Amino acid sequence: MAPPPIYAVVPFVLMLMAIAIWPLVAPAWWHANRHKLLVASCLACPVVVLYALHDPATLLHTCMEYLSFIIFLGALYAISGGIRLHGDLRATPRTNTIFLAVGSVLASWIGTTGASMLLIRPVLETNRERRFVTHTVIFFIFLVSNVSGLLSPLGDPPLFLGYLQGVPFGWPLTRLWPAWLVYVPLLLLVYFAWDGFAYRRETPEAREADRRRVEPLQIQGWGNALLLGLVVLAVAALPSPWRDGTIASAAALSILLTPRTIHRANAVTAYPIIEVAVLFFGIFFTMIPALELLRHHGATLGIQRPWHFFWATGILSSVLDNAPTYLVFLALGQGLGLSNEVVGVSEATLMAISLGAVAFGANTYIGNAPNFMVKAIAEHAGVRMPSFFGYILYSSAILLPVHLLVTLLFLRD
Repeated sequence: MAPPPIYAVVPFVLMLMAIAIWPLVAPAWWHANRHKLLVASCLACPVVVLYALHDPATLLHTCMEYLSFIIFLGALYAISGGIRLHGDLRATPRTNTIFLAVGSVLASWIGTTGASMLLIRPVLETNRERRFVTHTVIFFIFLVSNVSGLLSPLGDPPLFLGYLQGVPFGWPLTRLWPAWLVYVPLLLLVYFAWDGFAYRRETPEAREADRRRVEPLQIQGWGNALLLGLVVLAVAALPSPWRDGTIASAAALSILLTPRTIHRANAVTAYPIIEVAVLFFGIFFTMIPALELLRHHGATLGIQRPWHFFWATGILSSVLDNAPTYLVFLALGQGLGLSNEVVGVSEATLMAISLGAVAFGANTYIGNAPNFMVKAIAEHAGVRMPSFFGYILYSSAILLPVHLLVTLLFLRD
């Protein structure tokens, strides 16, 4: 099929605008998944018809990628939701920093969504006697829900999409670990200092209550840890469709064997994964013409150097979902035709796109799926979270200097 006309990208633009704007202007209407499905279906339909008539092979390939993506995310959500970690430790800066550090290690292997859902509740339970908790949740979003997922395709949806495009499974670990070692320890250090200052501002009564109310951590649903290991092995070693079948089987076993009491305690429902499936149905199919156009005309846009890709991918990942943004800029890089070291781009370009998509997803609540989920759980627990723009003030002050440092260390010409 020849490159599509420029107006073929209109459904994709409208889909991204719907995801960014509807939650702000009509949150009650947008909350219903059937309304999201209506919007996604209406926008995807013209593209599906166009490619069914003129390029069915591309349409079929997109269908297979979509199914693999949803099976993977659904399995991580279901299996991690079957592990219950609860308790109330002393909410000292040391304890809280250890929580964030553990989550930062887990995120690359059980996904940022899985690690966030596993740890946010024990973090909130541990800090329930304290008044100053908002900063802890914000740094939790920065670290556990976003930047720490850099080391494997399991860590963050953009990297899994890259894996589906042909990026080797071990590539993130071998290429992105230096940036991980900048983001994670630096943010942990800043958090430890901040929480130390906040802890000293707590009243003596609050600190005494925290000392009295201690409950050791307990873990339920250990069998799901084995199923997570099976998912890791399937992604690393099996081709599709065996990979997808194994992952789906692991998820089904988790759902069948995990006691309902654990799911209820973790507030696991089908709503979040249905929402993801519906939204990405619209994204995957409406973005086909946009990807084709970028592959054909990417050289004319002036984005050529690694730091260009890092900041362009990152800025869009801050205001759109970072998974489709990753694919858009990967297609742009392939369209330049400058190098074919990994899936049609240079190592430096792929590194820049990967870092921008994953790390900048922490800049806003809408940059990555776990962000809003963590915010909602924290607010339900009584934590006063900043507004959309209030959160951006935090991320601008804390994350932008680290993004600049990563640019200088790894992405200079």
